Amino acid sequence: MSKPLFLDIPPLLAANGTVHLPGSKSISNRVLLLAGLCSGSTTLHGVLDSDDTRVMLAALERIGCEVVRQGTTARITGIGGRLPVQAVQQEPIELFLGNAGTAMRPLTAALAMLQGRFLMTGVPRMYERPIGDLVDGLRQLGCDVEYAGTEGYPPLRIGPRALPTANANANANANAASTLFAQHSSLVRVRGDVSSQFLTALLMAAPLAGHTITFEIDGELISKPYIAITLNLLQRFGVTVQRDSDTGWKQFTVEAGAMYQSPGELHIEADASSASYFIALGAIASDPAQGHSITVQGVGADSIQGDIRFIEAAEAMGASVSSTPDSITIQRGQWPLRAIDLDCNHIPDAAMTLAVMALYADGTTTLRNIASWRVKETDRIAAMARELRKLGASVEEGDDYIRVTPPASAADWRHASIHTYDDHRMAMCLSLAAFNPASRSVRIEDPACVGKTFPHYFDAYFGVCQADPAHVPVLCVDGPSASGKGTLSTHLAKTLGYHLLDSGALYRIVGLAARRTGLLQDEGEPDAEAIARLAASLSIRFADGCVWLDGEDISDAIRTEQGGMDASTVSAMPAVRTALVQLQHSFRKAPGLIADGRDMGTVIFPDATLKVFLTASAEKRAQRRYNQLISKGFAARIDDLRADLQARDARDTSRAVAPLQPAQDALPLDNSDMDVKTSVQLVLDWWQDRQPFPAPEAHG
Repeated sequence: MSKPLFLDIPPLLAANGTVHLPGSKSISNRVLLLAGLCSGSTTLHGVLDSDDTRVMLAALERIGCEVVRQGTTARITGIGGRLPVQAVQQEPIELFLGNAGTAMRPLTAALAMLQGRFLMTGVPRMYERPIGDLVDGLRQLGCDVEYAGTEGYPPLRIGPRALPTANANANANANAASTLFAQHSSLVRVRGDVSSQFLTALLMAAPLAGHTITFEIDGELISKPYIAITLNLLQRFGVTVQRDSDTGWKQFTVEAGAMYQSPGELHIEADASSASYFIALGAIASDPAQGHSITVQGVGADSIQGDIRFIEAAEAMGASVSSTPDSITIQRGQWPLRAIDLDCNHIPDAAMTLAVMALYADGTTTLRNIASWRVKETDRIAAMARELRKLGASVEEGDDYIRVTPPASAADWRHASIHTYDDHRMAMCLSLAAFNPASRSVRIEDPACVGKTFPHYFDAYFGVCQADPAHVPVLCVDGPSASGKGTLSTHLAKTLGYHLLDSGALYRIVGLAARRTGLLQDEGEPDAEAIARLAASLSIRFADGCVWLDGEDISDAIRTEQGGMDASTVSAMPAVRTALVQLQHSFRKAPGLIADGRDMGTVIFPDATLKVFLTASAEKRAQRRYNQLISKGFAARIDDLRADLQARDARDTSRAVAPLQPAQDALPLDNSDMDVKTSVQLVLDWWQDRQPFPAPEAHG
């Protein structure tokens, strides 16, 4: 199945717990490139694993760096500021950089200083993001950069940079050229009012030039905190940038002889921009009267990231915040939040979160000096205005500001299907709207777009959010043995982003746990009450086609012959059956649940949003099981399998407790001649018919 088209978030009530953030994207991609430009190896700890860093790592390998990645640690062996021979060729090397501005801009600048040929490509949105000011700056340095498409935008062609000659009549030898160039100096004028990434890219490329370069900023330099990150990291890699003494933000000089030096090891902070969603979550939903708080681990008030100043904005709106060097703890303070009027130039990315916090404020919030939103992954001012209006807010947008007035009353909030524009921050910000006072659901379209910076965002988010179980949607898939319940349910859970309950495996799991703890032995009468208490306490998870018990994959362990006998033993204990009913209810957590079994819709979740009952014939089910067994190398006879299934159906339908039968409101699904994809799509269509949202658009 393809990535999910949408994620439906039920109404949420409260938030409490601890979140471990991924590494900073801004720092990760900067230090990956800097390590790639050094000589020798650099070990980086806490590297963000995301779409943006993956394209950077792939590009570094293409230009000759050695990359070894283990989890969040990466060891980069750099090229020492010089392309290897195999990378210097007539045909350009294509580097695909997706929609990663933190990869496209600095890589373009660095490679333009070297003597290779490259084609810098990306996704269609990247071709709408301006890069002309960076190209103009590089051309002032003699770099060969051409537009391969629309003037002023990627894709780009890069050729070898023109090097100076010792005299006008003949080329000098390499040493003479190097000496001449070292005595040279350049003055490069750079616009500061479009994107700070242009200046960052030029500063990171400057040590490769071989001579002194001074950058003068035309206009106001936006997003100064991101330049501060760049200067800090350059210093850690051995390059000191001199700044003007008046403001520190109008002129930057990199002296001849500057050379990258590996720090050996470097630890990357957690992402302060990603922290903003959980700081906001604490301000909105962590009530100290209930002992609730949200703690963010991995970044603190002394972070080098400018977006850490989001804390100040959250406090201005009423949040209660405390911080250590590597953690932030947030609780609700004033409620409703205070409306603010704020210049957000210092927190351009995190300011998006303030726009959603404004939905919970006591008046109109104005966010100013955010013109850079217009040239990000999407036009974020227009996108944010459009999506907030869907929720019931009144929004005014300008060239460099947005003004948000929350819905006038709870009754004015609306269910909304949030279009995310392939923009990770739109998805993460707008997820906070699920705490609305009207108990409206929120749909996030294309939730996988968070993979750009925070692939496991929704796991972290739902891990600390609480919902009324009555508001958590449940989709039940019941049916006889071998009817395809497990396969269908697994695909549905993955497609909808919901939790999965494979009730048929529970007795096997309990039997395995009871045997491992000594409660179930070959001799002696088992203690049914003790086994029931054990069953109630088990930590079970079904995901990716596997069964997990206390973090251990026990998928194979429960399918042994002994596992089947132990399951039969514990299933006969009334106390265990009662305990498992409560355990199954505990799986009903946000954002939703797919429950697979034989009595899910009749006994366990009679109020389920949708109930499906599979009706494949015994003949078809026997054929499927036969094919499965043969594919695994087991001997089997179709007649025996069919007889066994028919006998099991008879037992299941005639048992006194919870007999196998469809719920009165279940929809029958005869999947005898359907493939999995067709079955899944049919159930998704039924599911969509019961939601308060229009059908989602498909995103490529």
